[in-house]
Amino acid sequence: MIPSSARFTLVSFHAHPDDEALLTGGLLGRSAAEGHRVVLVTATAGERGMADHGDGGGDGLGAVRMTELGASARILGCARVVGLGYADSGLHPNPDDPSAFANQDASRCAAVLADVLREERADVLTIYDANGGYGHPDHVQVHLVGVLAAKLAGTPVVLEATVPGRLFAAVLRALALLGHPLGGSAPMGTGRVFSHRTLITHRVRVLGALRRKRAAMAAHGSQRRGGAGRRALDRFVRLPLPVFWLVFGREWYVEHGRQAPARLDDVFVSLRGSADGTAR
Repeated sequence: MIPSSARFTLVSFHAHPDDEALLTGGLLGRSAAEGHRVVLVTATAGERGMADHGDGGGDGLGAVRMTELGASARILGCARVVGLGYADSGLHPNPDDPSAFANQDASRCAAVLADVLREERADVLTIYDANGGYGHPDHVQVHLVGVLAAKLAGTPVVLEATVPGRLFAAVLRALALLGHPLGGSAPMGTGRVFSHRTLITHRVRVLGALRRKRAAMAAHGSQRRGGAGRRALDRFVRLPLPVFWLVFGREWYVEHGRQAPARLDDVFVSLRGSADGTAR
């Protein structure tokens, strides 16, 4: 049995800058604070996302967002940031665009990511669930690429970042009824968002990393500007800390090969060979 004091390497693979803070920022910050090596990998620079005119577009916007990603990574304690350099696909990619990450051959992308996993001797890889969370094509591709890469590299633990799907779907439906544009933001529909609660293996408490998570989210300034109204990310980072804790104080993951009768708080518990991470 590996002792609970052992140190591991966690690689977190994401589609765009800001995804790392929203979905996994608490885990990354907590893991780094506990002495584990944390490596952040992003497939694209998010250059086709919504932005303010002052932030530019295309490659210029991508450069801004990669700089913001670096700031977020420093706040979270990441030891390394890797950009794979694929093109952002946008929410509805052109199927004839060969540069879009969503249109890339998943096995070729997996080989590139597997090289990073081998170089880092990764113990844990985080990706997204099979729905890509809310269905963004680049998030779905992250899932496909990540699963293949972990097999190629022999990475023992793969965690799918997620949230309880029924709750998220209910929020989207309510927003749609109110006419809010976020209500229609799930390309595959509200019936296929995130994961069913019975599949979730880990509910990770991130209270100790909460301020770092909020600061990492705030670092993505270009994601907080643009559009007709205030962006969701900007609203999130302005929440009072007690409310922010209620919304973002836990993160959820699905671990491949593990049943989910108990919620685990320790994502490294499989590596330690014990069940001492069971959440109470």
